[in-house]
Amino acid sequence: MKLLVGLGNPGSQYQGNRHNIGFMALDAIARQHSITGFRSKHSGSLAEGSIGGEKVILLKPQTFMNRSGDSVQQVAKFFKIEPADIIVLYDELDLAPGKVRVKIGGGNGGHNGLRSIDPQIGLNYKRVRLGIGHPGKEYVTHHVLGDFAKADQLWLDPLLEAIGKHIDLLLKGDDSGFMNKLALAIKPADEPASKPGSAKPPAQSEARAAPRGQSHVRQARAPKPQAEVPTSGPMADMLKRLFKGD
Repeated sequence: MKLLVGLGNPGSQYQGNRHNIGFMALDAIARQHSITGFRSKHSGSLAEGSIGGEKVILLKPQTFMNRSGDSVQQVAKFFKIEPADIIVLYDELDLAPGKVRVKIGGGNGGHNGLRSIDPQIGLNYKRVRLGIGHPGKEYVTHHVLGDFAKADQLWLDPLLEAIGKHIDLLLKGDDSGFMNKLALAIKPADEPASKPGSAKPPAQSEARAAPRGQSHVRQARAPKPQAEVPTSGPMADMLKRLFKGD
């Protein structure tokens, strides 16, 4: 059995916040795998289901971010789930928007949710860091408690969908495969097909359409007509003496 935890703050006023991307990811997982019946229990909103043959519990702590560990610890203790079988999804300031990294253990990076979880279950759980970008130290609070902008939907929507679709890889321990799938899902949004100002190579269809013998880059200039050499008259006599050595 695995425990999947999405971090966020409860309440409709926080629903669209960057700090709530963990909740959003958990909702995407639930939709993708038809897991319903969330109920209030153990200071959280939880549901049980199955993903890829693995029994899972989905948990959204309802204790506010800085007390997330209370709910996680209660659920882990009740269902006898070891930290190695717990996966926590949360927002990460130190990653660019849309970037994802998975790791086990390590520091909390100043994240209040992890700061609450670590002392209660230990460090040996899997962390899924979902990048939201760093606005600069003085703007952090406004940034994390602010809603995602409309422009963010270009990477946020496909990212969440990919998390739901490929979460089974993470459950199987294929962390690299999971991250690769997510990177591919948002690539069209954050990586243009070509760099600005780069030359566009001619398409094959264009090559076939060009008339035979013509260049796609530039037409060759027609050779200049050669000057006519005189065969009679004073000029002709002079040229004959010059080349014959007369």
